[in-house]
Amino acid sequence: MLKEKVEKVLEQVRPSLQADGGDVELVEISDQGDVKVRLVGACGHCPMSTYTLKLAIEQKLKEKIPEVKSVEQV
Repeated sequence: MLKEKVEKVLEQVRPSLQADGGDVELVEISDQGDVKVRLVGACGHCPMSTYTLKLAIEQKLKEKIPEVKSVEQV
Protein backbone atom coordinates (compact mmCIF):
# COMPACT_ATOMS: atom_id res chain seq x y z
CA MET A 1 0.00 0.00 0.00
CA LEU A 2 2.81 2.45 0.86
CA LYS A 3 4.58 1.52 -2.37
CA GLU A 4 1.52 2.47 -4.41
CA LYS A 5 1.26 5.82 -2.61
CA VAL A 6 4.93 6.58 -3.25
CA GLU A 7 4.66 5.60 -6.93
CA LYS A 8 1.62 7.87 -7.32
CA VAL A 9 3.52 10.87 -5.92
CA LEU A 10 6.58 10.07 -8.05
CA GLU A 11 4.28 10.13 -11.10
CA GLN A 12 3.43 13.75 -10.19
CA VAL A 13 7.13 14.70 -10.00
CA ARG A 14 8.21 12.83 -13.14
CA PRO A 15 7.06 15.31 -15.81
CA SER A 16 9.40 18.04 -14.58
CA LEU A 17 12.32 15.60 -14.39
CA GLN A 18 11.57 14.21 -17.83
CA ALA A 19 11.39 17.71 -19.27
CA ASP A 20 15.08 18.03 -18.38
CA GLY A 21 15.99 14.60 -19.75
CA GLY A 22 15.92 12.70 -16.45
CA ASP A 23 13.70 10.47 -14.39
CA VAL A 24 13.38 8.82 -10.98
CA GLU A 25 13.04 5.13 -10.13
CA LEU A 26 11.76 3.72 -6.87
CA VAL A 27 14.32 1.24 -5.52
CA GLU A 28 13.12 0.31 -2.03
CA ILE A 29 10.94 1.34 0.89
CA SER A 30 11.94 0.20 4.37
CA ASP A 31 9.47 -0.72 7.10
CA GLN A 32 10.55 2.47 8.90
CA GLY A 33 9.42 4.69 5.99
CA ASP A 34 12.82 5.33 4.42
CA VAL A 35 12.51 5.59 0.65
CA LYS A 36 15.42 4.86 -1.70
CA VAL A 37 15.29 6.19 -5.23
CA ARG A 38 17.61 6.29 -8.21
CA LEU A 39 17.85 9.40 -10.35
CA VAL A 40 18.51 8.42 -13.96
CA GLY A 41 19.25 10.10 -17.26
CA ALA A 42 20.33 13.72 -17.01
CA CYS A 43 19.26 13.82 -13.35
CA GLY A 44 21.68 11.05 -12.44
CA HIS A 45 24.72 13.16 -13.30
CA CYS A 46 23.44 16.65 -12.66
CA PRO A 47 25.27 18.70 -10.00
CA MET A 48 21.85 19.91 -8.83
CA SER A 49 20.54 16.37 -8.21
CA THR A 50 20.83 16.78 -4.42
CA TYR A 51 18.51 19.77 -4.59
CA THR A 52 16.12 17.90 -6.86
CA LEU A 53 16.09 15.00 -4.43
CA LYS A 54 15.50 17.06 -1.29
CA LEU A 55 13.42 19.99 -2.57
CA ALA A 56 11.29 18.26 -5.17
CA ILE A 57 11.07 14.57 -4.40
CA GLU A 58 11.50 14.28 -0.63
CA GLN A 59 9.45 17.36 0.17
CA LYS A 60 6.56 16.20 -2.02
CA LEU A 61 6.62 12.64 -0.63
CA LYS A 62 6.66 13.82 3.00
CA GLU A 63 3.90 16.33 2.30
CA LYS A 64 1.60 13.76 0.70
CA ILE A 65 2.57 10.65 2.71
CA PRO A 66 3.20 11.16 6.45
CA GLU A 67 4.65 7.63 6.75
CA VAL A 68 7.68 8.66 4.67
CA LYS A 69 10.53 9.58 7.02
CA SER A 70 13.39 10.18 4.58
CA VAL A 71 14.36 9.88 0.93
CA GLU A 72 17.85 8.91 -0.15
CA GLN A 73 19.50 8.49 -3.50
CA VAL A 74 21.24 5.21 -4.34
